[in-house]
Amino acid sequence: MRFECRDLTFTYPEADNPVLENLTFSMAAPGFNAVFGPSGVGKTSFARILAGGNSGPGGNALIYEGIATILYSYNQERLPGWANTGRHLEKVCPQKNSDLKKELVKIFKVEAFLGSRFSQLSMGQQNRMNLIRYLIQDFDLLILDESLANVDEALRETIILAIKEIFPAKLFLYISHNLMEVARFCKDILVLSRPGKNKGAVVVPGQNYETGYTADPQAIDRSMLEIMNAV
Repeated sequence: MRFECRDLTFTYPEADNPVLENLTFSMAAPGFNAVFGPSGVGKTSFARILAGGNSGPGGNALIYEGIATILYSYNQERLPGWANTGRHLEKVCPQKNSDLKKELVKIFKVEAFLGSRFSQLSMGQQNRMNLIRYLIQDFDLLILDESLANVDEALRETIILAIKEIFPAKLFLYISHNLMEVARFCKDILVLSRPGKNKGAVVVPGQNYETGYTADPQAIDRSMLEIMNAV
């Protein structure tokens, strides 16, 4: 399982400058990886190109091996406001994943509002519910674009560690502005800098902590410094 970008350039229609320019890198094997960079460097644009939502370039700019299904989850994605969240999950959940759905509902701590309408939930509750909706589908690569925004730090950690434990054969791309979180829990971090900085795309190894980890503050600091030096 791997995907590769070769000189990927993307410019929005009617824009003068590309948001992504000559992006070249590869990521191999399953794992919980990240895309990191300051606002405006094209993280979401890149994610949408991978997921097919932006019209990317033709040719061999994107190469996939062992990746057939790509899903894209993002912050503040909406279900119909009238939807009963519990019934919605039942409706979209494949029969074979019903036990997985029950497990995720407990881990994500959403049992208490399965009977609520989506519009009645807080933003953090909505994001948790929406992420479950994607995790119970069949996928090879799942992109999480700020999908855990507005979720408290302790619960975010619980969710990330659970995802890594439950889905060891899947590939994830986690887009977040939380530098420490990315450094602690991600395997490989694709760091994007603004076009024209001549840094291109740099892949930095993270600490890749899993359930039961013992934190090494110095190692985390080194990873954070390496990420920031690549921006």
